[in-house]
Amino acid sequence: MSEVTIYTKAYCPYCVRAKSVLDNKGVVYQEIRIDEQPALRPQMIERAAGRTTVPQIFVGTQHIGGCDDMLALDAAGKLDPLLQS
Repeated sequence: MSEVTIYTKAYCPYCVRAKSVLDNKGVVYQEIRIDEQPALRPQMIERAAGRTTVPQIFVGTQHIGGCDDMLALDAAGKLDPLLQS
């Protein structure tokens, strides 16, 4: 299974939704809270090609985007194969 990293903030409903989808799929992920570790925000922005909103989700080294992007991948049947790669 691919390593999943998700950049989040507290009180972010999109972050909660994204983590819930991953939890329901049994995915173990590394959560990086940029509100608790603001020094890591520039790293997130660089990795996410300039995107500044949370969540930003990565499967391995591939940036899949935010919550809506992940949900669209899931609806298209492309998320599970990506997670299994």
